[in-house]
Amino acid sequence: MRRSVTALITALALPLTAAAPAHAAGPADRFADLLVKKVKGANVEEHLRAFQAIATANGGNRAAGTTGYDASRDYVADKLRRAGYKVTLDPVEFVENWTENSPPALTETAPGRRAYVPKQDFFAFEPSPAGDVTAQVQGVDLTLPPAATPSSTSGCETSDFDGFVAGRIALVQRGTCAFSQKVRNAGAAGAAAIIVFNEGQEGRTEAEQLDIGEWRAGIPMVYADFAVGERLAGMKDATVRVTVDATVALGTDHNVIAESRTGDPRNVVMLGAHLDSVPAGPGINDNGSGSAAILEVAEEMARLPVKNQVRFSFWAAEELGLLGSDQYVAALPQTERDRIRLYLNFDMVASPNFAYKLYDGDDSDNTGASAGPPGSAQIEEQFETFYGSRDLPTVGTDFDGRSDYGPFIAVGIPAGGIFTGAEGVKTAAEAKVFGGTAGTAYDACYHKACDTIGNVNGTALDVNSDAIADSAARFAFDLRSIPRRTAPVKGGGD
Repeated sequence: MRRSVTALITALALPLTAAAPAHAAGPADRFADLLVKKVKGANVEEHLRAFQAIATANGGNRAAGTTGYDASRDYVADKLRRAGYKVTLDPVEFVENWTENSPPALTETAPGRRAYVPKQDFFAFEPSPAGDVTAQVQGVDLTLPPAATPSSTSGCETSDFDGFVAGRIALVQRGTCAFSQKVRNAGAAGAAAIIVFNEGQEGRTEAEQLDIGEWRAGIPMVYADFAVGERLAGMKDATVRVTVDATVALGTDHNVIAESRTGDPRNVVMLGAHLDSVPAGPGINDNGSGSAAILEVAEEMARLPVKNQVRFSFWAAEELGLLGSDQYVAALPQTERDRIRLYLNFDMVASPNFAYKLYDGDDSDNTGASAGPPGSAQIEEQFETFYGSRDLPTVGTDFDGRSDYGPFIAVGIPAGGIFTGAEGVKTAAEAKVFGGTAGTAYDACYHKACDTIGNVNGTALDVNSDAIADSAARFAFDLRSIPRRTAPVKGGGD
Protein backbone atom coordinates (compact mmCIF):
# COMPACT_ATOMS: atom_id res chain seq x y z
CA MET A 1 0.00 0.00 0.00
CA ARG A 2 2.85 2.45 0.78
CA ARG A 3 4.43 4.16 -2.24
CA SER A 4 7.80 5.85 -2.87
CA VAL A 5 8.15 9.62 -2.59
CA THR A 6 11.48 10.03 -4.38
CA ALA A 7 13.82 8.02 -6.58
CA LEU A 8 16.29 7.91 -3.70
CA ILE A 9 13.78 6.27 -1.40
CA THR A 10 12.81 3.81 -4.11
CA ALA A 11 16.44 2.81 -4.38
CA LEU A 12 16.52 2.26 -0.64
CA ALA A 13 13.56 -0.12 -1.00
CA LEU A 14 11.64 1.48 1.83
CA PRO A 15 7.84 1.44 1.46
CA LEU A 16 6.82 5.07 1.91
CA THR A 17 3.68 7.12 1.55
CA ALA A 18 3.04 9.67 -1.16
CA ALA A 19 0.87 12.75 -0.91
CA ALA A 20 -2.83 12.05 -1.17
CA PRO A 21 -4.64 13.27 -4.30
CA ALA A 22 -6.63 16.44 -3.91
CA HIS A 23 -10.36 15.99 -3.37
CA ALA A 24 -13.32 18.12 -2.43
CA ALA A 25 -13.65 18.65 1.30
CA GLY A 26 -16.63 16.92 2.89
CA PRO A 27 -18.06 17.03 6.43
CA ALA A 28 -15.53 14.50 7.74
CA ASP A 29 -12.67 16.53 6.27
CA ARG A 30 -13.90 19.74 7.88
CA PHE A 31 -14.38 17.99 11.23
CA ALA A 32 -10.87 16.51 11.07
CA ASP A 33 -9.28 19.82 10.04
CA LEU A 34 -10.96 21.59 12.95
CA LEU A 35 -9.85 19.01 15.52
CA VAL A 36 -6.27 18.96 14.24
CA LYS A 37 -6.10 22.74 14.63
CA LYS A 38 -7.39 22.51 18.19
CA VAL A 39 -4.95 19.78 19.29
CA LYS A 40 -1.74 21.50 20.42
CA GLY A 41 1.64 19.92 21.01
CA ALA A 42 2.18 22.31 23.91
CA ASN A 43 -0.89 20.89 25.68
CA VAL A 44 0.35 17.33 25.12
CA GLU A 45 3.67 18.33 26.66
CA GLU A 46 1.81 19.78 29.65
CA HIS A 47 0.34 16.33 30.32
CA LEU A 48 3.82 14.81 29.99
CA ARG A 49 5.17 17.24 32.58
CA ALA A 50 2.33 16.20 34.88
CA PHE A 51 3.26 12.52 34.45
CA GLN A 52 6.89 13.38 35.20
CA ALA A 53 5.89 15.26 38.35
CA ILE A 54 3.76 12.32 39.46
CA ALA A 55 6.65 9.90 38.97
CA THR A 56 9.09 12.19 40.78
CA ALA A 57 6.75 12.43 43.76
CA ASN A 58 6.12 8.69 43.87
CA GLY A 59 9.43 6.88 43.88
CA GLY A 60 10.45 7.65 40.32
CA ASN A 61 7.94 5.56 38.40
CA ARG A 62 4.28 5.04 37.49
CA ALA A 63 4.29 1.23 37.44
CA ALA A 64 1.30 -1.02 38.08
CA GLY A 65 0.60 -1.47 41.78
CA THR A 66 2.29 1.78 42.83
CA THR A 67 1.09 5.15 44.08
CA GLY A 68 2.59 6.61 40.89
CA TYR A 69 0.14 4.61 38.79
CA ASP A 70 -2.77 5.52 41.06
CA ALA A 71 -1.93 9.22 40.74
CA SER A 72 -1.62 8.92 36.95
CA ARG A 73 -5.01 7.19 36.83
CA ASP A 74 -6.62 9.90 38.94
CA TYR A 75 -5.04 12.69 36.88
CA VAL A 76 -6.38 11.26 33.62
CA ALA A 77 -9.82 10.41 35.04
CA ASP A 78 -10.21 13.93 36.44
CA LYS A 79 -9.30 15.58 33.13
CA LEU A 80 -11.77 13.39 31.26
CA ARG A 81 -14.62 13.97 33.72
CA ARG A 82 -14.05 17.71 33.52
CA ALA A 83 -14.23 17.44 29.73
CA GLY A 84 -17.67 15.86 30.02
CA TYR A 85 -17.02 12.17 29.36
CA LYS A 86 -18.66 9.25 31.11
CA VAL A 87 -15.65 7.82 32.96
CA THR A 88 -15.35 4.29 34.33
CA LEU A 89 -12.52 2.87 36.44
CA ASP A 90 -12.34 -0.71 35.19
CA PRO A 91 -10.68 -3.16 37.66
CA VAL A 92 -7.64 -5.10 36.46
CA GLU A 93 -6.03 -7.95 38.38
CA PHE A 94 -2.27 -8.25 38.31
CA VAL A 95 0.41 -10.16 40.17
CA GLU A 96 1.57 -7.98 43.03
CA ASN A 97 4.20 -10.45 44.17
CA TRP A 98 5.58 -13.75 42.89
CA THR A 99 7.91 -15.82 45.04
CA GLU A 100 9.79 -18.84 43.75
CA ASN A 101 10.07 -20.96 46.87
CA SER A 102 12.45 -23.54 45.39
CA PRO A 103 14.00 -24.16 41.96
CA PRO A 104 11.70 -25.57 39.26
CA ALA A 105 12.20 -29.04 37.80
CA LEU A 106 11.94 -30.40 34.26
CA THR A 107 12.71 -34.10 33.95
CA GLU A 108 12.23 -36.70 31.22
CA THR A 109 10.67 -39.81 32.74
CA ALA A 110 10.09 -41.83 29.54
CA PRO A 111 11.36 -43.13 27.22
CA GLY A 112 14.63 -41.69 28.55
CA ARG A 113 15.74 -40.35 31.91
CA ARG A 114 17.15 -36.86 31.84
CA ALA A 115 16.93 -33.98 34.28
CA TYR A 116 17.38 -30.51 32.81
CA VAL A 117 19.25 -27.87 34.78
CA PRO A 118 17.04 -25.09 36.21
CA LYS A 119 18.07 -21.51 35.39
CA GLN A 120 20.35 -22.88 32.71
CA ASP A 121 18.35 -25.16 30.41
CA PHE A 122 15.00 -23.67 31.44
CA PHE A 123 13.29 -21.19 33.78
CA ALA A 124 9.88 -20.99 35.37
CA PHE A 125 7.89 -18.19 33.76
CA GLU A 126 7.07 -15.45 36.20
CA PRO A 127 4.36 -15.64 37.58
CA SER A 128 3.81 -19.36 37.06
CA PRO A 129 1.36 -20.94 39.50
CA ALA A 130 2.62 -23.83 41.57
CA GLY A 131 2.15 -27.32 40.19
CA ASP A 132 3.68 -30.79 39.89
CA VAL A 133 2.66 -32.55 36.67
CA THR A 134 3.90 -35.75 35.03
CA ALA A 135 2.36 -36.35 31.61
CA GLN A 136 3.01 -37.02 27.96
CA VAL A 137 4.25 -34.09 25.89
CA GLN A 138 2.32 -33.03 22.77
CA GLY A 139 3.80 -30.60 20.26
CA VAL A 140 1.56 -27.75 19.07
CA ASP A 141 2.02 -26.45 15.50
CA LEU A 142 5.84 -26.54 15.70
CA THR A 143 8.16 -25.29 12.95
CA LEU A 144 11.15 -27.65 12.99
CA PRO A 145 13.69 -27.03 11.72
CA PRO A 146 13.00 -23.35 12.45
CA ALA A 147 12.46 -20.86 9.64
CA ALA A 148 15.29 -18.49 8.74
CA THR A 149 13.49 -15.57 10.40
CA PRO A 150 11.17 -15.50 13.42
CA SER A 151 7.73 -16.50 12.15
CA SER A 152 6.36 -19.37 14.24
CA THR A 153 2.70 -19.07 15.20
CA SER A 154 2.82 -22.10 17.47
CA GLY A 155 0.05 -21.82 20.06
CA CYS A 156 -1.09 -18.40 18.86
CA GLU A 157 -4.52 -19.59 17.69
CA THR A 158 -7.03 -21.72 19.54
CA SER A 159 -7.25 -23.82 16.38
CA ASP A 160 -3.59 -24.82 16.91
CA PHE A 161 -4.88 -26.98 19.73
CA ASP A 162 -7.43 -28.88 17.63
CA GLY A 163 -6.72 -32.51 18.44
CA PHE A 164 -4.81 -31.70 21.63
CA VAL A 165 -5.40 -34.34 24.29
CA ALA A 166 -6.50 -32.77 27.58
CA GLY A 167 -4.20 -33.61 30.45
CA ARG A 168 -1.03 -33.63 28.38
CA ILE A 169 1.80 -31.11 28.59
CA ALA A 170 1.74 -28.64 25.69
CA LEU A 171 5.07 -28.16 23.91
CA VAL A 172 4.95 -24.76 22.21
CA GLN A 173 7.52 -22.75 20.25
CA ARG A 174 8.30 -19.07 20.71
CA GLY A 175 7.22 -16.92 17.77
CA THR A 176 5.09 -14.00 16.64
CA CYS A 177 2.54 -13.68 19.45
CA ALA A 178 2.81 -13.02 23.16
CA PHE A 179 3.84 -15.83 25.50
CA SER A 180 0.74 -15.07 27.55
CA GLN A 181 -1.48 -15.79 24.54
CA LYS A 182 0.13 -19.21 24.08
CA VAL A 183 -0.35 -20.00 27.76
CA ARG A 184 -4.02 -18.99 27.76
CA ASN A 185 -4.74 -21.07 24.66
CA ALA A 186 -2.98 -24.07 26.20
CA GLY A 187 -4.96 -23.74 29.41
CA ALA A 188 -8.24 -23.44 27.49
CA ALA A 189 -7.35 -26.65 25.59
CA GLY A 190 -6.95 -28.57 28.84
CA ALA A 191 -3.16 -28.70 29.04
CA ALA A 192 -1.89 -29.76 32.46
CA ALA A 193 1.30 -27.70 32.00
CA ILE A 194 3.12 -25.86 29.23
CA ILE A 195 6.71 -25.86 28.01
CA VAL A 196 7.56 -22.97 25.68
CA PHE A 197 10.94 -23.27 23.98
CA ASN A 198 12.91 -20.60 22.13
CA GLU A 199 12.37 -20.45 18.38
CA GLY A 200 15.83 -21.47 17.16
CA GLN A 201 17.26 -18.62 15.06
CA GLU A 202 20.52 -16.90 15.92
CA GLY A 203 19.95 -14.96 19.14
CA ARG A 204 16.78 -16.96 19.85
CA THR A 205 18.16 -20.22 21.23
CA GLU A 206 18.64 -19.72 24.97
CA ALA A 207 15.98 -19.44 27.64
CA GLU A 208 15.84 -16.68 30.25
CA GLN A 209 13.73 -15.57 33.20
CA LEU A 210 10.71 -13.72 31.79
CA ASP A 211 7.74 -12.02 33.41
CA ILE A 212 4.77 -12.59 31.11
CA GLY A 213 2.09 -11.43 33.54
CA GLU A 214 -0.02 -14.53 32.97
CA TRP A 215 -1.25 -16.75 35.77
CA ARG A 216 -4.94 -17.21 35.02
CA ALA A 217 -4.57 -20.48 33.13
CA GLY A 218 -3.66 -22.00 36.50
CA ILE A 219 -1.01 -24.36 35.11
CA PRO A 220 2.75 -24.58 35.72
CA MET A 221 4.66 -23.01 32.85
CA VAL A 222 8.33 -23.03 31.94
CA TYR A 223 10.55 -21.51 29.24
CA ALA A 224 13.26 -23.77 27.79
CA ASP A 225 16.22 -23.57 25.44
CA PHE A 226 15.59 -24.39 21.79
CA ALA A 227 17.69 -27.54 22.19
CA VAL A 228 15.37 -28.81 24.93
CA GLY A 229 12.25 -28.27 22.86
CA GLU A 230 13.81 -29.78 19.75
CA ARG A 231 14.81 -32.89 21.70
CA LEU A 232 11.38 -33.37 23.28
CA ALA A 233 9.65 -32.82 19.94
CA GLY A 234 11.81 -35.49 18.33
CA MET A 235 11.10 -38.16 20.96
CA LYS A 236 8.24 -40.60 20.47
CA ASP A 237 5.74 -40.48 23.33
CA ALA A 238 8.01 -38.34 25.50
CA THR A 239 6.81 -38.05 29.10
CA VAL A 240 8.16 -35.40 31.42
CA ARG A 241 7.67 -34.06 34.91
CA VAL A 242 7.23 -30.30 35.31
CA THR A 243 7.39 -28.87 38.82
CA VAL A 244 7.03 -25.25 39.89
CA ASP A 245 7.06 -24.30 43.58
CA ALA A 246 5.91 -20.69 43.79
CA THR A 247 3.47 -18.37 45.54
CA VAL A 248 1.34 -15.83 43.62
CA ALA A 249 -0.16 -12.77 45.38
CA LEU A 250 -2.64 -10.65 43.41
CA GLY A 251 -3.41 -6.92 43.44
CA THR A 252 -5.87 -4.65 41.61
CA ASP A 253 -5.36 -1.62 39.37
CA HIS A 254 -7.79 0.15 37.05
CA ASN A 255 -8.09 0.97 33.39
CA VAL A 256 -9.57 4.42 32.76
CA ILE A 257 -12.37 4.17 30.17
CA ALA A 258 -14.01 7.38 28.91
CA GLU A 259 -16.96 7.37 26.54
CA SER A 260 -18.55 10.26 24.66
CA ARG A 261 -22.10 11.06 25.73
CA THR A 262 -23.16 11.56 22.11
CA GLY A 263 -22.72 9.53 18.96
CA ASP A 264 -24.27 6.28 17.75
CA PRO A 265 -23.60 3.63 20.46
CA ARG A 266 -23.91 0.90 17.83
CA ASN A 267 -20.71 2.22 16.23
CA VAL A 268 -17.88 2.75 18.70
CA VAL A 269 -14.54 4.22 17.65
CA MET A 270 -11.99 3.22 20.28
CA LEU A 271 -8.55 4.72 20.99
CA GLY A 272 -6.10 3.36 23.53
CA ALA A 273 -2.71 3.84 25.14
CA HIS A 274 -1.17 2.19 28.17
CA LEU A 275 -0.79 4.42 31.19
CA ASP A 276 1.69 2.43 33.29
CA SER A 277 5.47 2.62 33.20
CA VAL A 278 8.01 -0.04 34.09
CA PRO A 279 9.36 0.10 37.67
CA ALA A 280 12.75 1.34 36.44
CA GLY A 281 11.59 4.82 35.48
CA PRO A 282 8.82 7.36 34.87
CA GLY A 283 7.95 6.10 31.38
CA ILE A 284 7.50 9.47 29.71
CA ASN A 285 7.97 8.21 26.15
CA ASP A 286 6.82 4.68 27.06
CA ASN A 287 4.03 5.41 27.33
CA GLY A 288 3.36 8.85 28.68
CA SER A 289 3.59 10.03 25.08
CA GLY A 290 0.69 7.93 23.80
CA SER A 291 -1.42 8.61 26.89
CA ALA A 292 -0.81 12.36 26.79
CA ALA A 293 -1.59 12.54 23.08
CA ILE A 294 -4.95 10.77 23.28
CA LEU A 295 -5.83 12.73 26.44
CA GLU A 296 -5.34 16.00 24.56
CA VAL A 297 -7.38 14.65 21.62
CA ALA A 298 -10.14 13.61 24.01
CA GLU A 299 -10.27 17.01 25.70
CA GLU A 300 -10.57 18.84 22.39
CA MET A 301 -12.96 16.35 20.80
CA ALA A 302 -15.33 16.71 23.76
CA ARG A 303 -16.19 20.20 22.48
CA LEU A 304 -17.18 18.96 19.02
CA PRO A 305 -20.09 16.83 17.77
CA VAL A 306 -19.49 13.17 16.88
CA LYS A 307 -21.62 10.95 14.70
CA ASN A 308 -20.23 7.71 16.16
CA GLN A 309 -19.60 7.13 19.84
CA VAL A 310 -15.94 7.55 20.79
CA ARG A 311 -14.24 5.65 23.61
CA PHE A 312 -10.81 6.48 25.04
CA SER A 313 -8.97 3.80 27.01
CA PHE A 314 -5.94 4.19 29.27
CA TRP A 315 -4.69 0.70 30.04
CA ALA A 316 -3.29 -0.56 33.32
CA ALA A 317 -0.56 -3.17 33.67
CA GLU A 318 0.43 -3.31 29.99
CA GLU A 319 4.03 -3.73 31.07
CA LEU A 320 3.02 -6.87 32.97
CA GLY A 321 1.65 -8.59 29.88
CA LEU A 322 -1.14 -6.45 28.32
CA LEU A 323 -3.28 -7.22 31.36
CA GLY A 324 -5.53 -4.17 31.21
CA SER A 325 -6.56 -4.51 27.58
CA ASP A 326 -6.63 -8.30 27.70
CA GLN A 327 -8.95 -8.48 30.70
CA TYR A 328 -11.13 -5.73 29.26
CA VAL A 329 -11.67 -7.51 25.94
CA ALA A 330 -12.08 -10.91 27.59
CA ALA A 331 -14.91 -9.57 29.78
CA LEU A 332 -16.89 -8.11 26.87
CA PRO A 333 -19.81 -10.21 25.62
CA GLN A 334 -19.89 -10.68 21.87
CA THR A 335 -22.60 -8.07 21.45
CA GLU A 336 -20.33 -5.46 23.06
CA ARG A 337 -17.33 -6.52 20.97
CA ASP A 338 -19.45 -6.10 17.86
CA ARG A 339 -20.18 -2.48 18.79
CA ILE A 340 -16.44 -1.67 18.59
CA ARG A 341 -15.90 -0.96 14.91
CA LEU A 342 -12.16 -0.36 15.22
CA TYR A 343 -9.36 0.11 17.74
CA LEU A 344 -6.50 2.62 17.37
CA ASN A 345 -3.37 2.01 19.47
CA PHE A 346 -0.70 4.54 20.46
CA ASP A 347 2.27 3.09 22.34
CA MET A 348 5.36 5.34 22.14
CA VAL A 349 4.78 8.21 19.71
CA ALA A 350 7.71 10.52 20.58
CA SER A 351 10.87 8.39 20.54
CA PRO A 352 14.01 10.56 20.49
CA ASN A 353 15.47 8.81 17.41
CA PHE A 354 12.05 8.32 15.87
CA ALA A 355 10.61 6.88 12.69
CA TYR A 356 6.99 7.29 11.69
CA LYS A 357 5.82 3.68 11.82
CA LEU A 358 2.27 2.57 11.02
CA TYR A 359 0.88 -0.82 11.97
CA ASP A 360 0.92 -2.96 8.83
CA GLY A 361 -2.78 -3.68 8.55
CA ASP A 362 -2.63 -5.24 5.07
CA ASP A 363 0.67 -7.16 5.56
CA SER A 364 2.15 -5.38 2.56
CA ASP A 365 5.55 -5.64 4.23
CA ASN A 366 5.17 -9.44 4.30
CA THR A 367 7.12 -9.82 7.53
CA GLY A 368 6.26 -11.60 10.77
CA ALA A 369 2.58 -11.72 11.64
CA SER A 370 -0.14 -11.67 9.01
CA ALA A 371 -2.53 -8.83 8.17
CA GLY A 372 -4.92 -7.53 10.81
CA PRO A 373 -8.65 -8.28 10.74
CA PRO A 374 -10.66 -6.84 7.82
CA GLY A 375 -10.69 -3.06 8.17
CA SER A 376 -7.09 -2.86 9.42
CA ALA A 377 -5.80 -2.08 5.93
CA GLN A 378 -8.24 0.82 5.67
CA ILE A 379 -7.03 2.17 9.03
CA GLU A 380 -3.44 2.05 7.83
CA GLU A 381 -4.45 3.79 4.61
CA GLN A 382 -6.17 6.58 6.54
CA PHE A 383 -3.01 7.26 8.54
CA GLU A 384 -0.92 7.12 5.36
CA THR A 385 -3.16 9.73 3.78
CA PHE A 386 -2.56 12.12 6.67
CA TYR A 387 1.24 11.81 6.57
CA GLY A 388 1.17 11.98 2.78
CA SER A 389 -0.77 15.24 2.95
CA ARG A 390 2.21 16.70 4.81
CA ASP A 391 4.77 15.07 2.51
CA LEU A 392 5.99 12.94 5.41
CA PRO A 393 7.18 9.38 4.77
CA THR A 394 6.13 6.36 6.84
CA VAL A 395 7.29 2.78 7.19
CA GLY A 396 5.39 -0.26 8.38
CA THR A 397 5.60 -1.97 11.74
CA ASP A 398 4.36 -5.48 12.35
CA PHE A 399 1.50 -6.64 14.57
CA ASP A 400 4.04 -8.47 16.74
CA GLY A 401 1.76 -8.82 19.78
CA ARG A 402 3.74 -6.47 22.00
CA SER A 403 1.06 -3.86 22.62
CA ASP A 404 -2.60 -3.44 23.46
CA TYR A 405 -3.95 -3.99 19.96
CA GLY A 406 -3.25 -7.71 20.52
CA PRO A 407 -6.45 -8.64 22.41
CA PHE A 408 -8.55 -6.68 19.92
CA ILE A 409 -7.22 -8.28 16.75
CA ALA A 410 -7.45 -11.68 18.46
CA VAL A 411 -11.25 -11.34 18.48
CA GLY A 412 -11.50 -9.88 14.98
CA ILE A 413 -11.65 -6.15 15.76
CA PRO A 414 -9.70 -4.20 13.12
CA ALA A 415 -6.80 -2.19 14.51
CA GLY A 416 -4.08 0.23 13.58
CA GLY A 417 -2.02 3.04 14.99
CA ILE A 418 1.34 4.74 15.28
CA PHE A 419 4.67 3.66 16.78
CA THR A 420 7.98 5.55 16.75
CA GLY A 421 10.28 2.73 17.83
CA ALA A 422 11.60 1.24 21.06
CA GLU A 423 14.82 -0.71 21.66
CA GLY A 424 15.19 -1.64 17.99
CA VAL A 425 18.02 -0.10 15.98
CA LYS A 426 17.40 2.55 13.36
CA THR A 427 18.67 1.55 9.93
CA ALA A 428 20.79 3.69 7.64
CA ALA A 429 17.91 3.82 5.17
CA GLU A 430 15.55 5.09 7.87
CA ALA A 431 18.06 7.72 8.96
CA LYS A 432 18.18 9.05 5.38
CA VAL A 433 14.41 9.35 5.39
CA PHE A 434 13.60 10.48 8.93
CA GLY A 435 16.87 11.98 10.11
CA GLY A 436 18.35 10.92 13.40
CA THR A 437 21.19 8.47 13.98
CA ALA A 438 21.59 5.15 12.21
CA GLY A 439 22.89 2.19 14.18
CA THR A 440 21.42 3.33 17.50
CA ALA A 441 18.12 2.60 19.20
CA TYR A 442 14.99 4.56 18.43
CA ASP A 443 14.79 5.06 22.19
CA ALA A 444 18.03 4.41 24.06
CA CYS A 445 16.17 4.98 27.35
CA TYR A 446 13.51 2.35 26.64
CA HIS A 447 12.52 0.75 29.98
CA LYS A 448 15.21 2.71 31.82
CA ALA A 449 15.35 5.41 34.48
CA CYS A 450 16.33 7.97 31.82
CA ASP A 451 12.91 7.78 30.12
CA THR A 452 12.13 11.23 31.52
CA ILE A 453 10.62 14.45 30.20
CA GLY A 454 13.90 15.01 28.33
CA ASN A 455 13.50 11.74 26.43
CA VAL A 456 10.88 12.84 23.90
CA ASN A 457 11.15 14.29 20.42
CA GLY A 458 8.90 17.33 20.28
CA THR A 459 8.46 17.22 16.51
CA ALA A 460 7.33 13.59 16.51
CA LEU A 461 5.02 14.26 19.44
CA ASP A 462 3.37 17.21 17.70
CA VAL A 463 3.00 15.54 14.30
CA ASN A 464 1.71 12.29 15.74
CA SER A 465 -0.78 14.06 17.99
CA ASP A 466 -2.17 15.72 14.85
CA ALA A 467 -2.29 12.36 13.09
CA ILE A 468 -4.22 10.86 16.01
CA ALA A 469 -6.66 13.76 15.96
CA ASP A 470 -7.13 13.48 12.20
CA SER A 471 -7.94 9.76 12.13
CA ALA A 472 -10.00 9.86 15.33
CA ALA A 473 -12.13 12.66 13.90
CA ARG A 474 -12.60 11.03 10.52
CA PHE A 475 -13.70 7.69 11.97
CA ALA A 476 -15.85 9.44 14.58
CA PHE A 477 -17.72 10.98 11.66
CA ASP A 478 -17.51 8.31 8.93
CA LEU A 479 -17.04 4.52 9.21
CA ARG A 480 -18.07 3.61 5.68
CA SER A 481 -14.57 2.34 4.85
CA ILE A 482 -14.60 -0.14 7.74
CA PRO A 483 -16.46 -3.39 6.92
CA ARG A 484 -18.93 -4.69 9.44
CA ARG A 485 -18.10 -7.99 11.09
CA THR A 486 -20.80 -10.52 10.30
CA ALA A 487 -19.73 -13.30 12.68
CA PRO A 488 -17.43 -13.66 15.65
CA VAL A 489 -13.90 -14.87 14.96
CA LYS A 490 -13.54 -18.62 15.40
CA GLY A 491 -12.09 -19.25 18.80
CA GLY A 492 -11.91 -15.56 19.61
CA GLY A 493 -11.68 -14.45 23.23
CA ASP A 494 -10.80 -16.28 26.40
